[in-house]
Amino acid sequence: MALRIGFCAAVLLALYLTGAYFTAPALWRHYERQGKLADKSMTTTTALGIAGDALNVGLEGARDDILCAMRAAGWRPADPVTWRSSLHIADSVMLRRAYLTAPVSPLFYDGRMQDLAFEKPSGVSPSTRHHVRFWKAIDAGDDGLPLWLGAATFDRSVGVSHYTGQITHHVAPDIDAERDLIAADLAAAGMARAAYQVSGVGPTLLARNGGGDPYFTDGEVAVSQLSPGCAVQSNAPQTDAAAPAIAAKNRFFDGIKKVWRAL
Repeated sequence: MALRIGFCAAVLLALYLTGAYFTAPALWRHYERQGKLADKSMTTTTALGIAGDALNVGLEGARDDILCAMRAAGWRPADPVTWRSSLHIADSVMLRRAYLTAPVSPLFYDGRMQDLAFEKPSGVSPSTRHHVRFWKAIDAGDDGLPLWLGAATFDRSVGVSHYTGQITHHVAPDIDAERDLIAADLAAAGMARAAYQVSGVGPTLLARNGGGDPYFTDGEVAVSQLSPGCAVQSNAPQTDAAAPAIAAKNRFFDGIKKVWRAL
């Protein structure tokens, strides 16, 4: 009897390990578009090499189109990090003054710092704000356009890094909400002509970024194909339907995210 129970337990454990670590991840990884991303990392790093923010948003288009589209969507380019801008943001946080183009700290992807950074204010000072960093990941993607990957997060407060003790922003855990905000803002401004998703870091519930802040995500990267020349689109962006396995995974994680958001 004990042998039979042990055998059944071993079989169940093997089925669990196979499903959780091989079958499910294989089903959830998808690159119907931008197959060149399949071998790329989907996590940034800090200057110290610590895992940083997850990549969760993408843009297709030329650099000038990105600058124009993000402005039209209500996002401003962030100032570079200098002594002057660092003092300015410190002053604006302490005195609760507006600084709409406050700098963002550097993160690294493929060995280089972000190519572009944007922010959208939330509150009086830059202690709370929406922001995103972008890196050019592919010079010419499936549609012949440059593909940029970004890490979008919401700064909820100013504090110290849990890893280094340095002064930093702490981000809200719901990074999917920031990803979806950018896609919605671009669509509302008529700047996106198509939208689709590709695999990012994968479903994640208990990860931490470079400052030690927890985050959760369904693991998808939301990509917006921008309108060339910043021409305003009158129609909603054409959206690719998710494969059944991906749609089921997203519905499952939507339920989990509702619980996290309530907590």
